[in-house]
Amino acid sequence: MGYIIQGVEHAVDEQGYLLEPVLDDEAARVIAQAEDIVLTDGHWEVIRYLREQFREHGHTPNFRSMLKGMAEIRPDIDSKALYDLFPIGPAKQGPKVAGLPQPLGKGGY
Repeated sequence: MGYIIQGVEHAVDEQGYLLEPVLDDEAARVIAQAEDIVLTDGHWEVIRYLREQFREHGHTPNFRSMLKGMAEIRPDIDSKALYDLFPIGPAKQGPKVAGLPQPLGKGGY
């Protein structure tokens, strides 16, 4: 079973990632709720960053690249802060909540 987003069911893979990206903010809300995450401004910063990277590159960054990219946006962010937001793993759980397909390889490029 997939996620119901604005009345439409979206298919997921065996790990719960959307098969096709849904870049609507309602998608993030629905998936975050399923992941037991209460979205904060920090989550939305990461979601916007991941969606932008996906649009530009066709996939999401691995954790190291994600940390570097987020630090350019918010210099005070570190790996602990990202794991506080996405405890299963920022480069894995972040894209899932952002409404993106499963990252390539071990967390993206």
